Amino acid sequence: MKKPILTALLLLAAAAVFAQSEYNFQRRSLFEKLPVTSKDIVFLGNSITDGGEWNELLANPRVKNRGISGDRSSWMLDRLDPIVGGQPRKLFLLIGTNDLAAGTPAAEVVANVRKIVERFQSESPRTKLYVQSVFPVNDSFKKYAAKHGRHDADIVAVNKGLQALCAEKGIVYIDLWTLLADKNGKLRADLTNDGLHLMGEGYIVWRDAVLPYVK
Repeated sequence: MKKPILTALLLLAAAAVFAQSEYNFQRRSLFEKLPVTSKDIVFLGNSITDGGEWNELLANPRVKNRGISGDRSSWMLDRLDPIVGGQPRKLFLLIGTNDLAAGTPAAEVVANVRKIVERFQSESPRTKLYVQSVFPVNDSFKKYAAKHGRHDADIVAVNKGLQALCAEKGIVYIDLWTLLADKNGKLRADLTNDGLHLMGEGYIVWRDAVLPYVK
């Protein structure tokens, strides 16, 4: 019985690694070579963060983008060393939408964010932490509707959990969901062209929301 169980575990591990794209590992390996310092402001997230030209949007050369397309909270936990070790001045975290698309329960996403927060508070206590809400999605755009379009309630649940976590830990929760959602709780159609990612105007809305905390 042990051999089939071991084989199954190895297959699951291999599947988890395979799920992380070549791009994910390319970006991780690059970030390991690029130092973060105590003067830096880090944006940490998935493709939505990855897509932002943050030092230009915020007119601040100390802002560093550590977003990786497709990232999940559990994978992010495995790439924190270069960031935590750099003791950045501020960290803006956004993660969760890919977890939900992969079937990860909302409570597990919040638990992983808790681990990220607690690691920074333990090992980089001077870093000011800002946890951003998971964005709404819009399943009227078909490209990502099958994977991402069925999780509106889960997104709300994650955000409630993140807000409670931030209150517990004494850190800032930034509610971007409200700014980006239409009256039906979907990502505003004027801010996206695929239902998941932002067009330029969406990044301006986001920029304006975080700018007071960056200064």
